[in-house]
Amino acid sequence: MEYIIRKYEEKDLPEMLEIWNEVVTEGDAFPQEEPLDIDSGRLFFEGQTYTAVAEEHGTGRLCGLYILHPNNVGRCGHICNASFAVNSGRRGAHIGERLVKDCMKQGKERGFLILQFNAVVASNTRARALYERLGFVRLGTIPNGFRMKDGHYEDICPYYCTL
Repeated sequence: MEYIIRKYEEKDLPEMLEIWNEVVTEGDAFPQEEPLDIDSGRLFFEGQTYTAVAEEHGTGRLCGLYILHPNNVGRCGHICNASFAVNSGRRGAHIGERLVKDCMKQGKERGFLILQFNAVVASNTRARALYERLGFVRLGTIPNGFRMKDGHYEDICPYYCTL
């Protein structure tokens, strides 16, 4: 299946929310705990530096998305951060890889020098393997840095790459 990575449009919001809220509800990757509704989702996605979607070529169906924004301000404003969400039925089809690569390109085009992921859950081995394959460097481990949906804590592993 071919996928097109493109800037999101207003018409994409319902499908974006479905994909994003699925990851939120799973409770094992995003720090966010409350799902977005159409109004809060619109504000959230519009407030990012860049938001992109992965669309199936031919069907127009969305299967993933990412958000890109500054990781900090001022003297650290050259570092960006991103979050990725892929529809659970499409995971394993390399959509995440395409999203991360596009995010790296978009970050560089927007003047960022570094892409940093602050809170990659240690048990998210597929994401970690992808980031390492794409040249991201693991900065270490923060013990018990992420509270899982069931209440137990897991380590997080920050990553970065130079754009």
